[in-house]
Amino acid sequence: MVGNRTWFGGLFNGSGKRRQVSAEKIVFDLTPIQEQRLQKLKERLNVPYDETRPDHQECLRAVWNASFPDTELTSLVSAQWKDMGWQGVNPATDFRGCGFISLENLLFFARTYPGPFKRLMLKQQGMRAVWEYPFAVAGINISYMLIQLLELNSARPKSLPGINFIKVLTEHEDAFDVLYCIAFEMMDAQWLAMRASYMQFKEVLEATKQQLERELSLEDLNGIHDLPAYNILCK
Repeated sequence: MVGNRTWFGGLFNGSGKRRQVSAEKIVFDLTPIQEQRLQKLKERLNVPYDETRPDHQECLRAVWNASFPDTELTSLVSAQWKDMGWQGVNPATDFRGCGFISLENLLFFARTYPGPFKRLMLKQQGMRAVWEYPFAVAGINISYMLIQLLELNSARPKSLPGINFIKVLTEHEDAFDVLYCIAFEMMDAQWLAMRASYMQFKEVLEATKQQLERELSLEDLNGIHDLPAYNILCK
């Protein structure tokens, strides 16, 4: 069962057997492809969600269609959005804290890993709390958490997770989006392991961030598949 504490510890603590290194020992210069991909990612961070832009509207509709393919969305402002875990009838108000990239992350998850996406959105596994976390809003929080953890708003990362992420970005151009999917899975597993309820969401998110920080500090991390938690996307 997903929420089993033994399962959770066995899955994630495996990273402890691999050596972690200190950021102080790492000196690096960005390669041209790293510069290019990091710059492209940073440009995505600077795009606010604009509910008047047709491409942004289309992306929002695509998220709905991927989530509920058999249910027609009546309007971009609709009480239907609450079924997906938005705070109100207009998802545009939830993007203010993170921007368009958080919607892109959500759509990437839905299209690339539809099975895990549906399982998490519909809360299909584990002993769930009576008062569950809102799925879509949780996704926005995960996007924001990753931006902070990887120091993407800085000129150059100084922490080991941020430095190692650039190495991963070299191998996988969509590394940020895949890492988002991994983080979402980790957060839900942490939620179940802690038997958490809505008021504990910040605590669960912080625990997820700490685990990601440990995994992104592994010495032999070169690609996204090297993260121990990557395997949970394949379940």
